[in-house]
Amino acid sequence: MALIPFLTLIFLFSFCCVNAQQNDLFPTTTKWSNLQTYIVHVRKPEGRVFAQTEDLKSWHESFLPAITTASSDEQPRMLYSYQEVISGFAARLTQEQVRAMKEMDGFVAAHPERVFRRKTTHTPNFLGLHQQKGIWKESNFGKGVIIGVLDGGIEPNHPSFSGAGIPPPPAKWKGRCDFNASDCNNKLIGARAFNLAAQALKGDQPEAPNDIDGHGTHTASTAAGAFVQNADVLGNAKGTAVGIAPYAHLAIYKVCFGEPCPEADILAALEAAVQDGVDVISISLGEDSVPFFNDSTAIGSFAAIQKGIFVSCSAGNSGPFNGTLSNEAPWILTVGASTIDRRIVATAKLGNGEEFDGESLFQPKDFPSTLLPLVYAGVNGKANSALCAEGSLKGLSVKGKVVLCERGGGIGRIAKGEEVKNAGGAAMILVNEETDGFSTSADVHVLPATHVSHAAGLKIKAYINSTATPTATILFKGTVIGDSSTPAVASFSSRGPSLASPGILKPDIIGPGVSILAAWPFPVDNTTNSKVNFNIISGTSMSCPHLSGIAALLKSSHPYWSPAAIKSAIMTSADLLNLEGKPIPDETLQPADVLATGVGHVNPSKANDPGLVYDIQPDDYIPYLCGLGYKDDEVSILVHRPIKCSKVSSIPEGELNYPSFSVALGPSQTFTRTVTNVGEAYSSYAVKVNAPEEVYVSINPKTLYFSKVNQKLSYSVTFSRIGSRGKAGEFTQGFLTWVSAKHVVRSPISVKLQ
Repeated sequence: MALIPFLTLIFLFSFCCVNAQQNDLFPTTTKWSNLQTYIVHVRKPEGRVFAQTEDLKSWHESFLPAITTASSDEQPRMLYSYQEVISGFAARLTQEQVRAMKEMDGFVAAHPERVFRRKTTHTPNFLGLHQQKGIWKESNFGKGVIIGVLDGGIEPNHPSFSGAGIPPPPAKWKGRCDFNASDCNNKLIGARAFNLAAQALKGDQPEAPNDIDGHGTHTASTAAGAFVQNADVLGNAKGTAVGIAPYAHLAIYKVCFGEPCPEADILAALEAAVQDGVDVISISLGEDSVPFFNDSTAIGSFAAIQKGIFVSCSAGNSGPFNGTLSNEAPWILTVGASTIDRRIVATAKLGNGEEFDGESLFQPKDFPSTLLPLVYAGVNGKANSALCAEGSLKGLSVKGKVVLCERGGGIGRIAKGEEVKNAGGAAMILVNEETDGFSTSADVHVLPATHVSHAAGLKIKAYINSTATPTATILFKGTVIGDSSTPAVASFSSRGPSLASPGILKPDIIGPGVSILAAWPFPVDNTTNSKVNFNIISGTSMSCPHLSGIAALLKSSHPYWSPAAIKSAIMTSADLLNLEGKPIPDETLQPADVLATGVGHVNPSKANDPGLVYDIQPDDYIPYLCGLGYKDDEVSILVHRPIKCSKVSSIPEGELNYPSFSVALGPSQTFTRTVTNVGEAYSSYAVKVNAPEEVYVSINPKTLYFSKVNQKLSYSVTFSRIGSRGKAGEFTQGFLTWVSAKHVVRSPISVKLQ
């Protein structure tokens, strides 16, 4: 089966596909060489009210400096005038023009635009969603909830976006759909493209919200795709495809045109989503950690939660290394990626009889089971050859052989197979780096291939070195369901601690993000004539919309819950064990720590009835932000109004009413939490503590007695260091759990020893 050239587009996105195809940097040259896009924050004149959007835009334009040169390379140009998500605008400016602007009354701050990167037949069943019972039935499948997806657009004619059986959107909806009227329906109620910053970076960009590479279609259908029977990818993973909230409405905001996804366009889309009236915002994009006042996703998301809108974001694909998170703000649900119990199995069989299960989505029926010569690509001692880099296999004798390639080197998994195929190789065994451990992916390879673990790779290389005539073949076994070691944390899933706010445990949670089947705009090979296309890809881009869909179900089931209450319900009800009842493992198959899992793996049914929630109102974040040491203007940028921290009772990070604990422990520390009863009116909860090693945890009171629904009660928790074996800088962990006759409300504890 020959694969068509556009497959090289499928795996470009670092938050989507964890380098399945390539890791090239996009060009940084711009259409106007002396200009770059700046996000400019300004302070509105006290007492001034702008009657119309045009009045606000005119005031913003007054900050643009007068031109003193005839050079067109230095002509400033307004891109967006914002009114909801920030007080300010995005404009094309030179450094000199920004310096001049700083002297103007009302100027607060400016920074160069950051560029973001994009970070199912079976997952609903894996998550315990069933049509006749449970949260799907209780939430009416998300009916009436609007999910806004910021991504790469959508393919409107895919059956996953059929409006059949879905009622019209609620009256609050104010958005628009920029497709033809026949392409929009009660499922796909909105679709717009925001491309002004992308045009400034790369020249003309399409103005329609069509998806040209698949990522946006995939994420949208994961969150809220309709039921589509007889779905599969290349004959694998057959079943009924459906999103997590199949009766929810979708509003699409296209901000990615391939790579990059510019910050100014993302802010404009966030502003539109807030104005349009969405209930949930799903963002599978991210960048490196920065202070929240410089993070436009954090700033725009704060405006969203002020309007009661839930925001879910990808944690990032830079694992398994610590401190690699994106989207760390505590008002955002930060989602890591985990495996599901379905694999598309391809087994490497060696000449000595050993077999090693791996994965591949391309499962040729005609590949011979007879053994072929096996060769290690790095036999010449060159690193590029071992990595199967482009052109590296020229001169090596690989024709008609199975070629062993090393993963990594910034070269995509599929690209390695292309090099093997171009050099005449018959098949590829792709072996993990040590850091990736047992995490493998099912990819649409261009030749017979299997992706195996690091441990398997070591044994295969040892076999090659043990004989003068090593041989191997690949046995393609198709779809296998029932891997009891799942869920496990994917190796690529970014890890905590949070760099922007170490006192908040991140990621918040993990959800399905490996080998996820969802809608796709076009066939993944040139032999498929079906108009119903799906693809299987991996990344925290895939886990994020799962949680966005779950948030939509909870919003439908509990319409008056705040974003923080929904987030708390998701977090405190999470699972700690895999399908065989053991602690959730990481890529090494050892128990994962809370810096990888957060609270654990999402359990939608339990989240629908959490018993207690840790609620936070938007203004509750202000003492926390002041406690981070932010200046008045920096806090004001985030909360969208003037703030003087000298008049605010600042709190340490650990005092925020968050559903988890992250403590840097030298001297003893005491924090207070307040829980709200959303379960039975008359109920009591007793505390159970699994204390971190070398830490004593004291709770007061040890029992909470409730007499009515929505009653709030507080408790204090004190962390004290005991023992001296742990080294400064080491992390230790535990759990604090409130238990009633019906509910288990669990909060993880992460302690960094000082």
